[in-house]
Amino acid sequence: MTLPELTVRAVKTTPVVAPLKRPVAAATGSIPEAPLVLVDLETDQGITGRAYAFAQSAIALRPLAAMIGGMAGLIQGDPVAPFEIEMKLRKRTLLLGSGGVAGIALSVLDMCAWDAAAKAAGMPLVEFLGGQRRPVRAYNSCGLWMMPVERLANDAAALLDEGGFQAVKLRVGRNTLEEDIAAVRAVKERIGDGVTLMADFNQKLSAAEAIHRGRALDAEGLYWIEEPVRQDDYDGCARVAAAIRTPVQIGENFASTYEMIHAIHAGAMRYVMPDVQRIGGVTGWLRAAAIAHAHGIEMSSHLFPEYSAHLLAVTPTCHFLEYVDWAAPVLAEPIEIRDGCAVIPDRPGAGVDWDAAAVRRFAVE
Repeated sequence: MTLPELTVRAVKTTPVVAPLKRPVAAATGSIPEAPLVLVDLETDQGITGRAYAFAQSAIALRPLAAMIGGMAGLIQGDPVAPFEIEMKLRKRTLLLGSGGVAGIALSVLDMCAWDAAAKAAGMPLVEFLGGQRRPVRAYNSCGLWMMPVERLANDAAALLDEGGFQAVKLRVGRNTLEEDIAAVRAVKERIGDGVTLMADFNQKLSAAEAIHRGRALDAEGLYWIEEPVRQDDYDGCARVAAAIRTPVQIGENFASTYEMIHAIHAGAMRYVMPDVQRIGGVTGWLRAAAIAHAHGIEMSSHLFPEYSAHLLAVTPTCHFLEYVDWAAPVLAEPIEIRDGCAVIPDRPGAGVDWDAAAVRRFAVE
C-alpha cells in the first residue's frame, strides 16, 4: 500500500437528524430518529474524506461534534497517514479513555483519513486495503422491533422482500419468556426454516434470567442470541454462553481491541460483531479482524454498512453484515443490497457522499 501525499487542511462537522423508515424500539430504549454527525476531512490537495458518526441521542450531537472538531485541531497540517493519525490521537487523548464521545470522534476521523487516502489512490477502500470487491452476506436489521406479536410476521416478510434477504434480526426481551417465545414463533412461522433468524436482547437481562430464557429458546432454532446481559459483564455473558446451546453474539460496544481480547479470554461469546465507530475506525477494525482470525471466531459488523462492507471483505473470518438504512436519507448513493448481499460500490473510497439538499433539510444547529 502506497499512501498518496495528502495534508489535512480542515475538518467540517454537520449534525443532522434523519428520519427513520422504522423507528428503533428495543427492550432497553427507543430511537425515533437518527442523530448523525456528518464529517468531512478536507485536504490541501482537494480530496475530502467522509464518514458519519451515530450519536444515539440528539442530546449527544453537540458534544460529539465538538469533540470531533477538537481532535481535528490536533491533526491539522498533518499528512493523511491513517496509522500515524490514529497513534497521535490515541496518545493525546489517553487520559480521556477509549470509549464515549472521545472514542467515537477518534474512530470517525480515522475512517475519514482512510476514505481520503483511498480516494486519492483512485481505489475502492476494500481494494486499497488489499482485498477485492465481492458480495458480502447481510441480514436486515431495520425492523422486528418491540411491536405487538401480531404485527411481527408481516414486518418480517417485508424485511425479506426489501433486498432479497435470507436473514433478519428480531428484538426480544419482552416482559415475560412466554412473550419472547411467541414473538420468535410468529416470525419463524412466516419466514420458514430456510431463513436465518437472529435475536437481540439489547442487554436487557441478568445472567440468571438470560440462562433461563436462553435454555427455553434453544429449541426455537435461533442462529444467535445477542447481548443477553449488560455489555461489559463479560463473566456473566460467559456463564450464559456456557449454559445454553444457541451461540452468543456480542461486541458492538467494544471500545477497544483490548476489551475484545478480555471478552474472548472470558469465553463470553461464540461470535463477535465489532462496531467500526467504537472499535477504532478502520484501523481498529483491522486489528480486531486479526484477533478474531487468530482465535477462529466468525466476525460480523454492527451498523455502518457503507464502511462495514469494505471491511468485512478483508476480514478472514467474515460472517454477516448488519444492514441498517439509518443514514440513507442523507446519502447521495446508499449502499445497495442485492440477493441478500451488500454490493460494494465501484467508487473510490468507501463510497460515502452526501445528498446536499437532504443535508440542508435535516441539519440542526
